[in-house]
This record gives sequence, C-alpha cells and structure tokens, in this order.
Amino acid sequence: MVWHKRLRGGVWLGLGYLLSPLSWWNDVVFNLPIAYGFAYLVTLGHRQWLLPATAIGYWLSNVLGMAMMQWGATDMVMGDRESNWRRDLWIGFLSSTAYTAIAAGLVYFNILRLPAGLLPG
Repeated sequence: MVWHKRLRGGVWLGLGYLLSPLSWWNDVVFNLPIAYGFAYLVTLGHRQWLLPATAIGYWLSNVLGMAMMQWGATDMVMGDRESNWRRDLWIGFLSSTAYTAIAAGLVYFNILRLPAGLLPG
C-alpha cells in the first residue's frame, strides 16, 4: 500500500502548495479570500478588527499550506515510515511566520502598498 500513501502525499503536497507562500499567484486566488472569510466570521459586530483578523487568517492559511506540504512530502518520500507531525507543524509554523513578518515589514515600511479596498476607513 505504499503507492496509496504516496498518492495521498501528492494530493497533500499539491493542496499545500496552493495555500503556501511559495506560489506567487496564490494570494489573490486562495489565501486572501480565505483570510477575508475568516476575518468576516470572527469579527461579526466588530468591524474595526477586520484588518487584523484578515492578517491572522492570512497567516493561518500560510501555516496550513506549509504544514500540508511537509506532510505530503513526508508521505511521498518516506513511504511506509511514520512522520513526526509535531515537527512538521513547527516547521510550517516557523516558516509561515517568517514569511508573514517579512510581508508585514514590507507593507509597514511602504516598500509594498496594500490595495485601497483593504485599507480601513
């Protein structure tokens, strides 16, 4: 049943790539709609928190994507051996946090600008 685990790993890897910060086009298609939907749901009645909640949702979608890629790659490469999901989750958490911090810094120092529709007010 190794082929079954490798196929599952390929699916996890592909879905994780779509959510991860590694593909340049994924933010507009996947991550920002997911982040905005997350923010909309958690800020019902408190719209002043929409932008911070969107940033948190964006970060969470990146963490999930990186972790899914790690799980998929582990399934594909290791085959019949067990993976260490805690280590994989920490790797996804740290790499996505670093990516999000860099992106936030680029926006904060006006190197990148947010679209007018995402700005509060």
